Amino acid sequence: MRLTVFWERMNGRFGEAYADSLARDLVISQLGGRTVNAALEAGEEPQAIWNAVCEAVDVPVRDRH
Repeated sequence: MRLTVFWERMNGRFGEAYADSLARDLVISQLGGRTVNAALEAGEEPQAIWNAVCEAVDVPVRDRH
């Protein structure tokens, strides 16, 4: 997944302001106890981060595309 697609999904699912807040503040165990922004900075794949976000905030499987 491209980074632009990742942010499109984040913003589409949560809205820009909340997506930004989640990326800065939500610490996700599946990302090694990091935030989305920290995981991106560390070079984690956007698809893996998207999957972790979806699991962490209980996004229904049908809405994860």
